Amino acid sequence: MDSLKLKDFIHPRPVPKGIDVLCKLQHFAIITYAVEPSRFDGLFPDRFKLDTLIICGEEKALISVVPFIDVDFTSAVFTFLKFTMGQTNYRIYIIDKETNERCVWFLGTTLDSWTLAVPRFCWNLPWYSGEVKFDCEYDETKRIYRKYKMTTDAKWAPANVELSQEEGKPIELAGFPDTETGLVYLTHPLAGFYHRRDGKLGTYRVWHKQLEVSTANLKSANFGLLSRLGLVTIEEQQHAHSVLIEPINEFTIYLPPKLVK
Repeated sequence: MDSLKLKDFIHPRPVPKGIDVLCKLQHFAIITYAVEPSRFDGLFPDRFKLDTLIICGEEKALISVVPFIDVDFTSAVFTFLKFTMGQTNYRIYIIDKETNERCVWFLGTTLDSWTLAVPRFCWNLPWYSGEVKFDCEYDETKRIYRKYKMTTDAKWAPANVELSQEEGKPIELAGFPDTETGLVYLTHPLAGFYHRRDGKLGTYRVWHKQLEVSTANLKSANFGLLSRLGLVTIEEQQHAHSVLIEPINEFTIYLPPKLVK
């Protein structure tokens, strides 16, 4: 894998309009696993290929669980309506062979809000309901989490995870030529693709500034979706490739999602 530079992927925010959304993501974490590429066979169309890397001489594909709380989730144009809700995304790192863009394949999302009805039924997004709870303590002085726990009570993707942090611990991302390349790969895909609930191919885009993540330790995890689909076993879930975390950031989501023909 060639080295990547964040400056080559950072660009000014496209001006939001219409129903585009602004949201702050609190307790944002990216919990990533490296597994055999064959486990993802048949999950996405031939237009895409896995964005694999070599770890200890073996080819691996990466999948991430991304929990956070949407804070001040609001229209970019009409900001008087605001919502707060827990959410967890499940994504696989892929390359769009038509554009050569690094992007992600979304398995789906759990959302703790009645607003789920809009993406699920109006846009056919693979979003599912769940009761998401966070129990976190962040030390503003030392800039580390003293406690980070997330649980999701859900039929589609029940989950619980506990993380910890150590002051001053450097980010280590196995399989990448350098840390910056790994951060581009893991934190900066701006396009997502997915199978809609009607089976058609959908896509949407986001924008954000460079994320100011730090590294964290995985204490325990149980992601029911990953084990049910045979992607990452319960035993493997206790040993993450990496855990990145940021107390809060801001995303712009460009809506509505598009149907890919």
